[in-house]
Amino acid sequence: MPTPLDHEFLRAAARAADRRAAPLAARPDEEPVGEPHRALARRVKTLLAAHRSPDSALHGSERAVAAATTHLAALRAAQTTTGLFAGGDNVQSPPDSAFTVNDVCDAHVLAAGAGPDLHDVTAALAEIAGAATDSLLTGGVHTPNHRWELCAALARLHRSFPDQRLLDRVEEWLAEGVDIDGDGQYSERSANYAGHVSNPSLLLLADVLGRADLSDAVERNLTTTLDLIRPDGTVETVHSRRQDQHRPFPLAPYLPHYRLLAVRTGRGDLARAAHLAAAGGIDDPDLLARTLLTPDLARTLPAPAAETLPRHRHLTAAGLAARASVTAHTVVYGGSDVPAHRRVRSGLACNPTFLRLFAGDAVLDAVRLSRGFFDLGPFRAAAMEQVADHRYRLTETLTAAYYQPLPKEDRRDDGDYRLVDEGRFSAAMAFPDRPRDEVTHTTRVEVDLREDGADLRIDISGPPVPWSLELTFRPGGAPEGAVPLGDGRWCLTTGPMTYRSGDDEIRVEAAVEAGGPLAGPDRGDVLRYDPGQDHTVVGGTDATTGNRVYLGGLGPHTLTVALRAHRPAPAV
Repeated sequence: MPTPLDHEFLRAAARAADRRAAPLAARPDEEPVGEPHRALARRVKTLLAAHRSPDSALHGSERAVAAATTHLAALRAAQTTTGLFAGGDNVQSPPDSAFTVNDVCDAHVLAAGAGPDLHDVTAALAEIAGAATDSLLTGGVHTPNHRWELCAALARLHRSFPDQRLLDRVEEWLAEGVDIDGDGQYSERSANYAGHVSNPSLLLLADVLGRADLSDAVERNLTTTLDLIRPDGTVETVHSRRQDQHRPFPLAPYLPHYRLLAVRTGRGDLARAAHLAAAGGIDDPDLLARTLLTPDLARTLPAPAAETLPRHRHLTAAGLAARASVTAHTVVYGGSDVPAHRRVRSGLACNPTFLRLFAGDAVLDAVRLSRGFFDLGPFRAAAMEQVADHRYRLTETLTAAYYQPLPKEDRRDDGDYRLVDEGRFSAAMAFPDRPRDEVTHTTRVEVDLREDGADLRIDISGPPVPWSLELTFRPGGAPEGAVPLGDGRWCLTTGPMTYRSGDDEIRVEAAVEAGGPLAGPDRGDVLRYDPGQDHTVVGGTDATTGNRVYLGGLGPHTLTVALRAHRPAPAV
């Protein structure tokens, strides 16, 4: 027998939809001026879900239908002669339009066959979908996740308006293979795009096409994500190649995927994640429509499995390791794309944070290391090696060059040489043709992940250059034992310091093994974060905010830094 419905979940999903739909239904004739096409389609879908759901206060509401009709008129007006939608920074974009068409097709399923009061709405949705079909059928993409969003739109179009050409195009895209690695991470390594695009698209394709392998890929991603859920209820993003690499991402968008696969597989660990994703309350207005379109989503979850502690996970392809215990959750990261590509670029993993530590309310959000070497930016490991069970070595060697005169055969009388990027800057000097005198600088960081934190051993070798280690603590606590510098900054030398928030604390103690003394609080020129020229040349930065503690000096140096979490014993 099928699992019974979870009526409490259904009511919560209906309330979330009503919070969005009720104000629209209260003013059904009000024109949605300035709303982008994706928002218009999502509103139509939410209004129709509320109209159809017995758990909604708008069940059977004529005003909800009227509001949907008003929004559909605005949506049709936003459609260009190509069938694609106007708006946004991606011009004439098939994938951006696919997001909207996905909602249009879902709304069509909700409206079709529901009765004469939705006849006009159904016809308007069919008109919009039909106008977009040819452009989506032949259109291209420009990010990995776009392929699956576009495929989902084509599959939804086929679901409502069967056309073999749509399935053939989906198969052409899917023949490239889903971009998921052996660790269960998509190529963009982004929680945002996994949660909002790849996972929901692949689950839809699995259902429409009968492709269990696509559902299996999502299950693998969700299984890996279990080890990336942080104690604050967010998903780790430091290794992402997209915009979320510099900000936390909530677990809530993963709720429907964890919930659906927990129901279908009976896995208690996925059920536990579904409960965590809903712990802050259900506020996604789209969930109600999803329950109507995929009834399994509304079934009662299996019993959640208890979290296993301690645990340790190493994602080799992403260069990320995490160790969690009842005392601390520590993440070490050494998978940046910047050393190989020699640039900061959209689509690359660029975050220079190489360690985080969570100890209850005391949180060390970021550990970063700046070096004053040719303005090439902070330490980003080019290699991450596991040297023992819980120990990792991160390494980066930077190289800059001084260039000799051109060989005689490459000289020009007019002095007009090629403009070339040599990896650090560009100039009309035909750099590849010149002999080079190279200067190198190597940084090695060994991280031993412990149940109560981490031990760092940092080795900075090469010519004498200033360096600064930055520890950014989450606001809400106070550093004790460090010298205040003002503006949320402190200086640490070799004395211990403690960052305390409530009853939780992180203790930091540094020691110099080789090299000169550490910089004192008067060395503001050293004790600072330098984002490097890729940011500063355009007046930008990727600096953190929060309570920042610095220690630094003039290398070469070898030093150790002990990070220890202390928390009260849990109540029995």
